[in-house]
Amino acid sequence: MSTAAPITAPVRAVRVRQVALPTEHGGWAFLFEPLVVGLAIAFSTGAPWIAGLTIGAFLTRQPLKVLIADRFGMRNRTRASLAFRFLLCYGAIFSIGLAGTLLSVGAQSLLPFIGVLPLAVFQIYIDASRQSRKLIPELTGAVVMSASIAAIGLSANMPLVNAAALWAIFASRSLSSILYVRERLRLEKGKHYSRMIPTLAHIAALFMTAALAYYGLSPFLTILAMSVLAYRAITGLSPDRNKMKAMQIGVWEIIYGLIVVLSVVIGHYAGF
Repeated sequence: MSTAAPITAPVRAVRVRQVALPTEHGGWAFLFEPLVVGLAIAFSTGAPWIAGLTIGAFLTRQPLKVLIADRFGMRNRTRASLAFRFLLCYGAIFSIGLAGTLLSVGAQSLLPFIGVLPLAVFQIYIDASRQSRKLIPELTGAVVMSASIAAIGLSANMPLVNAAALWAIFASRSLSSILYVRERLRLEKGKHYSRMIPTLAHIAALFMTAALAYYGLSPFLTILAMSVLAYRAITGLSPDRNKMKAMQIGVWEIIYGLIVVLSVVIGHYAGF
């Protein structure tokens, strides 16, 4: 008498990239823009360490999110094991950067990160709730990442008000761009969209940058860069826009981010 062979569930292939790297491509720009500017205009012995801990923290989020979604191995042990190994690797990068920062420039430069710690905890909560694609988590994540330029500035003994001004520039650039890209993608897909909210956000960023420049806390050249971003938001959400695919929009956002980066760096060294 024969017995039926046990039926086993098919093993799903695990894609390393989905476990190891963030799925939000725009996050890379918001990560590196303030880091590049900070390293360019406020380099110190602690700056590379701060960059390392920032990158480590940024990378840690994806495997942690996978572990939470996987219920720490209850759904897919292979994927959870891979995520845990990446979590340890990225955690080591963060830890080395943190130790290097403390040993080279002390804890004062970490004040911006301490200030955004509640937002970072909120990000973990959102990931656990599977709501990371919503607007608020994207906005808070941009504020957290842009804090790196303030930390680098403080590590080079930059006055707190100047470091905060740089943080404000890149936070406003990120926040307004997120609002624009979300609405632009909805527009290109034929969905209901808002033109007013991204436009107002860009105008607010432009006026804030102008005020900072007036008080000597931002290069005047950055006003021009923010004007370019405001113009692209207004025209990009108009009926007469040139239609674009998602990848094209993303490439152009990298170019616009580069314009902001160059405006701050060139303006800093040129004095205007």
